[in-house]
Amino acid sequence: MMHPRHKVVIADTSCFILLMKIGEIELLQRSYSAVYTTPEVAREFLRDFPDWVIIQPVSDMLRFSSLEMELDKGEASAIALSYEVKDAVLVLDDLRARKVAARLNINFTGTFGVIAKAKKNGVISSVKPLLEKIRKTNFRFSESVFTQTLIEAGEL
Repeated sequence: MMHPRHKVVIADTSCFILLMKIGEIELLQRSYSAVYTTPEVAREFLRDFPDWVIIQPVSDMLRFSSLEMELDKGEASAIALSYEVKDAVLVLDDLRARKVAARLNINFTGTFGVIAKAKKNGVISSVKPLLEKIRKTNFRFSESVFTQTLIEAGEL
């Protein structure tokens, strides 16, 4: 059964790395109508993306440069691209990048939010197995994020 997909997503490096580590990178393709990233993120990722990832350079280099004063190239480029891709949700896990996105009123979520939304939209049946796999990686997150994601997904 095909699940309804929603929105376009622009993913930063951490989202791709984390989903790759737990063997769930396809979750992005199954959850969103299109998956975008930037050449800067592609360079940080250090492996080939699946062919369904659209790698799009930022047009507004002035905006990109100003964001780069606060953030790394990948995060700065992803935020800059979110101004150029219509109806996109941005996936950021880095706290500093999230604060910048919030300040700029950009629609964003984190990798845990992507997982919770996948459950809500019937793409996966449970978030807990994925969260348990994340626990076994070196990805740092607080227990409250873990618990909040379970609550959001109706599993707690």
